[in-house]
Amino acid sequence: MNLVAIHQRMKAATAVARLPLRSGQWFGVAGSVLGQGTGSSIDFQDQRQYMPGDDPRHINWQAYARTGHYTMKLYRQEVTPRVDLIFDASASMFLNEAKSVRVWELLYFTLESALRLGASVKLHTLRQDVRETPIDRALAYDWPEETSAGKPELCTLLERVSLRAGSLRVVVSDLLDESPPERAVAALSINRGRALLLAPFCVEESNPDWSGNIEFEESEMQVLTKQRVEPDVHARYLRAYETHFFLWREQCARRGIGFARVSSDAEFLAALRAEAVAAGVVEM
Repeated sequence: MNLVAIHQRMKAATAVARLPLRSGQWFGVAGSVLGQGTGSSIDFQDQRQYMPGDDPRHINWQAYARTGHYTMKLYRQEVTPRVDLIFDASASMFLNEAKSVRVWELLYFTLESALRLGASVKLHTLRQDVRETPIDRALAYDWPEETSAGKPELCTLLERVSLRAGSLRVVVSDLLDESPPERAVAALSINRGRALLLAPFCVEESNPDWSGNIEFEESEMQVLTKQRVEPDVHARYLRAYETHFFLWREQCARRGIGFARVSSDAEFLAALRAEAVAAGVVEM
């Protein structure tokens, strides 16, 4: 997998598409994105009566000339937003080459989009546990090797992530996990944070071509089993798959979490336009 080429493509893609950090209001130190308080940006917000200790540079002299009273111009605060990027690096994310490429594209797109907008980014990688991956290590493609098969439920791992207050939580995960969606989204909603969820998928899982005797591999435990797949089994799988993501959408909607699935079977920006843009998870 050529991560260097993928990274460069995604860096270019952020000139067209981006995380929705320009919308909404954020907490943080001085930066370039609108905050919730007042500050020194060029965007006029309000005015109030002058109080001793106020910066005289912000006195509204035109209003003083009209009324004889000192008033202060208040400008929108500009801050550096916090982005907690959560990357599910479990085996199912790399089911085939097309999905693997889309997974790495989403990771580097979200990372570069946050950095381009001047965000303070922390990257949390989910494997058997939660690891905070240094940004410089991610940009150097220095990813640790998997040490053993299997992992805890996604909701358990999300509850272990140290999420910063008021941060934007961006999750890249296929959600192919038995976690109760309501528990997972609750973990993303703590400490006044907003969340976005980008779920890559491929046709081999959404509509697999199963007929007759099939050899299945449990991707997390790496266990092979053989099973005969009759048409009714295939139909039950498709219903269960659809229900699984319906429940995720429902819980995300209840919590105000942006949710979008991203197909690996289309060009990257086209795949984002299919759902992520309309859902407000990505801006173009």
